[in-house]
Amino acid sequence: MRVSGRVAGVEYAIRDVVSAAGELEAAGRSIDYLNIGDPVQFGFQPPRNVREALVRAVREGQNFYAASEGLPELREAIAAKESAKGLPASGEDVLVTNGVSEALDMVIASVAEEGDEVLLQGPYYPPYASYARLHGAVPVEFATDPATGEPDVDDLRSKITPRTVAVCLISPGNPTGAVLSASSMRRVLDAAAEHGLYVVCDEIYDRITFEGRFEGVGAAASPDSPVVLLNGFSKSHLMSGWRAGYVCLNGGCAALDGLREHLPKLARVRISTSLPVQHAALESLRGPQGYVAAFVSEIRKRRDLVARRLEGIPGVSCTVPRGAFYAFPRIDDAGIRARFRSDRDFVLGLLREKGVLAVHGSGFGARYGSWHVRLVFLPGEDVLGRAMDGLEDFVREASRAR
Repeated sequence: MRVSGRVAGVEYAIRDVVSAAGELEAAGRSIDYLNIGDPVQFGFQPPRNVREALVRAVREGQNFYAASEGLPELREAIAAKESAKGLPASGEDVLVTNGVSEALDMVIASVAEEGDEVLLQGPYYPPYASYARLHGAVPVEFATDPATGEPDVDDLRSKITPRTVAVCLISPGNPTGAVLSASSMRRVLDAAAEHGLYVVCDEIYDRITFEGRFEGVGAAASPDSPVVLLNGFSKSHLMSGWRAGYVCLNGGCAALDGLREHLPKLARVRISTSLPVQHAALESLRGPQGYVAAFVSEIRKRRDLVARRLEGIPGVSCTVPRGAFYAFPRIDDAGIRARFRSDRDFVLGLLREKGVLAVHGSGFGARYGSWHVRLVFLPGEDVLGRAMDGLEDFVREASRAR
């Protein structure tokens, strides 16, 4: 039977490598998983008041379909949060979704026609390319500065064509951990405005930064900037398995009125987001916030450990991530590159020989991700230390064997 070519072209490298690890585990091998950016899998949990809000909602009978657009109180709380970051919004500008992935799916479906182009900062988070292809669009990578992660706006401009409909940004970034400055985002917004493009900005890691103050796209946007903000509760709010995210539109932008009218139709088709989870998300915004700072403080220690160890591995270079919980080292050694056919082969070799599961950088875009490796620094320092030992040994052995 025929399978849609669009679905056959969908890839998600972060989870695609897990099957190889599962086979080794089934054979009795111990694996250190550094592939999935899920804090909850590594011992972090939502605070007690948030968990109790979920349980209380269930016990009080809040188990029916919610409004498709989301719980009104939650929409207002989200609008207040994003307005405080600089993006003017009311509850009417917010749509609650089943995680940021559904938000992205809905937005791309709403703005892209067959053959349109969507600009992605390279390297990019894989679902951006997959959802573009799924809806008939073509993902086009533009360059970023390897040292800072800032967009190369000249390269971006050179890749805008009559078929371009949107520019997508992530800050803090996945897979690099780069945090974009307001000035660089302003240049992107200016370029987008000149060509009538949507700017889709993913800020799911907005509270996970290690140096300086985070400036979101709202700090750069003007009232008429066609900004579509994506965010959610999986990362800094430690609610990954509960799947709560949202779309927030720039409330001052009349050009987004078409999205305001039509985006909720997709929400109605999929019915709603879990109502008990929405009550928990509301509590996570209204309740004490100290747990977020404690989480980020702990992750900073793990970031420092991984950055220090990567710096000491010959033939490997890595910009220190300023946010999120990923490092994206580059394999510079030409001999190692010659030994392995691709960065994917390198990652699978690391898994087989050292029991360390990472993700190949080309899974985040072949043009700017190749010969990189994405490492998650969420595990405890003992696991990270052992994994870094394995990576260092593997690199040294591969270098000697050339």
